[in-house]
Amino acid sequence: MNTRIAVIVLLLSSTGFGLTWLPIKALGDAGLNGLHLVFIITCSVSIVLMPWLISQRKQWLPILPYMLLVALFGGTTLLAFQVAILHGDVIRVMILFYMLPIWSVLGGCLLLGEVLDRRRLATLLLCMGGAFLILEVWNVSWTSFGWIDALALLSGFALAATSIAFRFTLDAPFTSKIGFMFVGGFFIVSAILLLYPTGAAIPNASVLGGAVAYSLAWILVVSFGSMWGVTCLGAGRGSVLIVVELVVAVLSVIIITQVGLKLYEAVGCVMVVMAAILEGTRDDEVIAFVSPQ
Repeated sequence: MNTRIAVIVLLLSSTGFGLTWLPIKALGDAGLNGLHLVFIITCSVSIVLMPWLISQRKQWLPILPYMLLVALFGGTTLLAFQVAILHGDVIRVMILFYMLPIWSVLGGCLLLGEVLDRRRLATLLLCMGGAFLILEVWNVSWTSFGWIDALALLSGFALAATSIAFRFTLDAPFTSKIGFMFVGGFFIVSAILLLYPTGAAIPNASVLGGAVAYSLAWILVVSFGSMWGVTCLGAGRGSVLIVVELVVAVLSVIIITQVGLKLYEAVGCVMVVMAAILEGTRDDEVIAFVSPQ
């Protein structure tokens, strides 16, 4: 299988993720607490995917310990990213989340034997340099590192670990692995809510319905596409392409708020796009074709 399909799927999914701040902030403004949002997301998707988890159990039971790692890291990613975006400053959260390519490239080299050649190193430097320009890292004050910052940093690290865990479970059905991600998130957020109740009010039915629609029509789709693309392309390569999400997020903010794009921000966007083109146009085949079932 040629890389083009996996690259296109990953880029489209990254575009979808780059726009998630819109519904997340809208649901937050409507009164939905971050933990309650994650509970709705993970519960809704887990229910939808449960038939596949049950029917495919004979295929994933032999590697259950690795599947539990998928649940742990995938669930942590969902929880940390959604809560950080909803309650934190989007730009600050993105700065910390987009350490992802570093964790993914290092993990891919150390644990999966992925090659860090000159082209991969160049794309990593372009990707991170462009992200730092877009996010104006030099203008951000780090005198106080709060819990939201910790969640943002954790979300990028956990996503990199999830990508690696997906590669260690190639024998398991892909749909089951996505299911484990959301089931893991459900148990993690449920435990937190039981131990540390938020006391936040539950919004009306229309807001809850919007959260369910966001879960099934948006998060499930882009999660499926992103993890499938990363699994096919490899952790390091996939993480570089995912940073296209940052360009989409920034451009969408500029269009919606009608704020002008500074020269260095434009240069940063070009650098990220160049990194994506360099990785997306490699001639090598996918690491492993993964059946999306």
